[in-house]
Amino acid sequence: MLQDISPSKMDISYKEKTPSGDSVFMVFREGKILTARGESEIRFPDPKDVGLKDTVYLFSVDDADYFLLNNGPAELKGFEYQSMRELRKRKPENTTALFAAFTAYHLSVWYDANRFCGHCGSVLTRDTVERAMVCPDCGNRVYPRINPAVIIGIRNGDRILITRYRTGYAHNALVAGFTEIGETLEDTVRREVMEEVGVKVKNITYYKSQPWGMAQDLLMGFFCELDGDETIRMDEGELKYAEWVTREELELQPGDISLTNEMMKVFKYNRGNQIEWIPAQRMDIPDGHG
Repeated sequence: MLQDISPSKMDISYKEKTPSGDSVFMVFREGKILTARGESEIRFPDPKDVGLKDTVYLFSVDDADYFLLNNGPAELKGFEYQSMRELRKRKPENTTALFAAFTAYHLSVWYDANRFCGHCGSVLTRDTVERAMVCPDCGNRVYPRINPAVIIGIRNGDRILITRYRTGYAHNALVAGFTEIGETLEDTVRREVMEEVGVKVKNITYYKSQPWGMAQDLLMGFFCELDGDETIRMDEGELKYAEWVTREELELQPGDISLTNEMMKVFKYNRGNQIEWIPAQRMDIPDGHG
């Protein structure tokens, strides 16, 4: 998945740092990120490309420090701005840069949305001890926002319920949705399944989680079983497709970075009723070889 960058390791803990010659700059403009043009692997600017300007330390990956560069250039020779969806489609062999981009985007959106205090309206300042924005007037503290969401693999014997969104991502997906105030994750699973496809579920089982900075989410995957009537009553405002499909019929997503695709692979390649985790290194198993 996206965060499976071993043997590299990301350190997200906040530190007071300034850029050096080996630092990496994450530059965003209108929701797009600045990347090197025409290269197969993803590369971001460094101080040699843009110089040292207004920066905020984000995280480190191995020995490289990543910084958010504020007020970045509108144009830079050899580079171009790409949307996060365009970046995702590049499917690099090494997902380290892609994971760094998604995580940096998450933080950049948070910094941009929290320039003023929501309590008194004063200009917020960056805390020097932890990742927080602080109001110098009323003391209000704002921490990075993380949106909890569920991904749901609904099993019906040898079939799984596959959906496609009406807008946005064009490939197969699973039922998904955000947790509401006062809900448990299991409550979210039951509600989202009923709202999107109109069926009841039972035996809700946690699978694994994934940070998804592209939408500031923390995704939590669950498998469950159909409980009763299998008739699909699709929410046509959100979905354009929802069907029960067999393992053989199941068409996977074109890339291996998402929790959704891994869960579909888990179902496709495991036989019998037991759903088992498949290690990341086995995610390239060809069809029919579970």
